[in-house]
Amino acid sequence: MSMQPDPDMNPGDEAEPGTPGAGEDVCEVCAGSGKQADGKPCPNCGGSGHVMRGIGGG
Repeated sequence: MSMQPDPDMNPGDEAEPGTPGAGEDVCEVCAGSGKQADGKPCPNCGGSGHVMRGIGGG
């Protein structure tokens, strides 16, 4: 089993895109702008402004 992070995922993602029971949500760190206050890409969402969240109930 590889311990390397998935290159398609950002630190704020809870699941890979396309995972059943997950959906796209606005990044809480940059409020969906994709940028930090200094204009650099948000490290939490990778500059997309969105993260993948688990939405399934359990």
